[in-house]
Amino acid sequence: MCVLAIQYKTARDVPLLVAENREECFERPTQAPRIQSGRPRVICGIDRKAGGTWLGVNQFGLFAAVANRPKTVVPPEPRSRGLLCREMLNVQTAVQAADLAARELATGRYAGANYVCADAKNAFVVHGGDMVETIELSPGLHLVSDCNLDDLHDERQELVRRLLTLQRLDSAVAF
Repeated sequence: MCVLAIQYKTARDVPLLVAENREECFERPTQAPRIQSGRPRVICGIDRKAGGTWLGVNQFGLFAAVANRPKTVVPPEPRSRGLLCREMLNVQTAVQAADLAARELATGRYAGANYVCADAKNAFVVHGGDMVETIELSPGLHLVSDCNLDDLHDERQELVRRLLTLQRLDSAVAF
């Protein structure tokens, strides 16, 4: 299970605030987030099993994250969703990252996934389940899990929405 809360273009001091809980596969070996070698500079954790990541940010201010999503037909040996997330962090803009995610998901090589990519100018969610769909985020609070973006039927998303709307989230400190 994973729930991402994204506060986009509403805080006075930053364009993007993100909170995530990731509580699946505790036994899966991971490396804690740190600056990775190579260019561009990227801060992310690493999945030691497949080499990808679930969340990171690069030197250009591009944020990328992935959450699982159901998919009816999964390839017998799907490519790691985390590897695609890590590759998204090699580009400079959210537009480029969303295009990369949509193109890759359209190949059918992946299990279902929801990708988030955002920078100071643009933010997107790319649903990669039985269909590939790119959604541009408007300013405000958005939630992503293994369901649709801002899914009113997802009890986890609604719990997080209630918790986060109990207070004013207009700064990084408040968030």
